[in-house]
Amino acid sequence: MMETFTSSFLLPSYAQLDQNQQKIITKIVDFSIKNSRQSQTTVFVLSGEAGVGKSIVLASAFEKIQKLSRQDGTAFSTFDNKLLVNHNEMLKIYQEFATKSRYLYKKDFTKPTPFINLYQKKNKKADIVMIDEAHLLLTKSDPFNKFQQQNQLIEILKLARVVILVFDFAQIIKLKSYWQQDWLKTLLQDYPTQYCHLNQQYRLQNPQINTWINAFLQGQLKPKPATKNFELEFFADGIPLYEKIKAKNQEFGLSRLLATTDFPFTVFDDKMWFVSAGKLKLPWDKINFTDRPWAERPETINEVGSIYTIQGFDLNYAGVILGPSVKYNEEKQEVYIDSSLYEDHEAFKKRNDLPPSSLAKAKNEIVMNSINILLKRGKYGLYIYATDPVLRQHLLALN
Repeated sequence: MMETFTSSFLLPSYAQLDQNQQKIITKIVDFSIKNSRQSQTTVFVLSGEAGVGKSIVLASAFEKIQKLSRQDGTAFSTFDNKLLVNHNEMLKIYQEFATKSRYLYKKDFTKPTPFINLYQKKNKKADIVMIDEAHLLLTKSDPFNKFQQQNQLIEILKLARVVILVFDFAQIIKLKSYWQQDWLKTLLQDYPTQYCHLNQQYRLQNPQINTWINAFLQGQLKPKPATKNFELEFFADGIPLYEKIKAKNQEFGLSRLLATTDFPFTVFDDKMWFVSAGKLKLPWDKINFTDRPWAERPETINEVGSIYTIQGFDLNYAGVILGPSVKYNEEKQEVYIDSSLYEDHEAFKKRNDLPPSSLAKAKNEIVMNSINILLKRGKYGLYIYATDPVLRQHLLALN
């Protein structure tokens, strides 16, 4: 079968969304109508874990609002609205929307820093700003990305009448965008805010798998669920894992190998960096300068994807290589993280505002969050190889 693109970012028609999703889209649109003329900025927070359809709801609401903003005599006529996303690969998908919708333009979508810098320079406010993956917003200055202030959300709140944001604390992957649970509510306490939570899992096709993964993220190895509509399998070596992923990709499409960033890499050079899994050795993904997302390009079946190329996307089948930082303590019978072995040094750039105890906790959370992102990509199957021999032995025993 030819590989087909079924990313969660392809907008379904409104009729294909379930009743709960449609209700939340209506809530967002009604909230925007009610508050877009207020003198004070108002905020709508949409939360939920990976795979519950947050981006679909946000994107569908944005399309409805943009349709109305480009018509005369509506509540949103002539409004200046933007959808912001920090993730390069996701931005490509949103811009792909623009080519498939009568009501969306490529200029509707941008990254937070260019938006902040442009609107500050023009001394103007947008009407409605939606932020996907708002947990990736910076909480400290980042000169490399030309962000000079201390918190991107604070700056965006100054530049919009209505802010709709998607947030998931379990998908924070860098210290420079680290949020503690109470930070968000404290930051928003002076703004009228409505909270809405999505909890229906749409990506993982079996709720028992979601429960098993969540237990793993808490350090627990639960028995393997008996499922008919989802494949969960553990591998003793990377080669059979890779062969399985290639076979699934040939038959169903959108099946890829992924890994925790426990293997050395640099971003801006031409050197080839590799991921090892037993006898398997494959190159890391590289910066993708095309307009096609990493998982959609056929040649990437021969690469290993990372959180930076797969966050926010659906796969049909995911093969995940857990690197050396993911370990198992037999005495305590728990999965744990050794963050000193994590190779994503950019993720751990030190923050002076976090005390040592909080810093250590934040690093462990970041590694576990990256595992959460990788394990929840596959709609129909998840295959795992663990580099740590003790963890690998205990996972294989579950087979």
